[in-house]
Amino acid sequence: MPDETLITITDATFDELVLRSPVPVVVDFWAQWCPPCGPMSRVLAELAPEFRGRLTIGTLDADENPLTTRDHRVLAMPTLLFFAGGVVTSSIVGARPRSVLRAALENAVTPYVNS
Repeated sequence: MPDETLITITDATFDELVLRSPVPVVVDFWAQWCPPCGPMSRVLAELAPEFRGRLTIGTLDADENPLTTRDHRVLAMPTLLFFAGGVVTSSIVGARPRSVLRAALENAVTPYVNS
């Protein structure tokens, strides 16, 4: 499911790739059994090049990475968690249209553009 523009995040790499990232990170929690997860991941992959260098977008298979999923209390798929400085700054639960996702990604990088 993940595209080359998206990074794959696992329980083992979460701290390094998300919590220690110098740029904001959006983590797409998904599962194979989740019908809206595929389309959401594809939209994120299409939007990712617009944010390259300003924002990292990663995918995490919730079934294969239960520790991170549990630690962040992800109960529904798809869930997007937005991190900055290792802290969750916002979230989106459930599928959203491209325009909403683009606006959320822009909002995630805006504080860093103005600083």
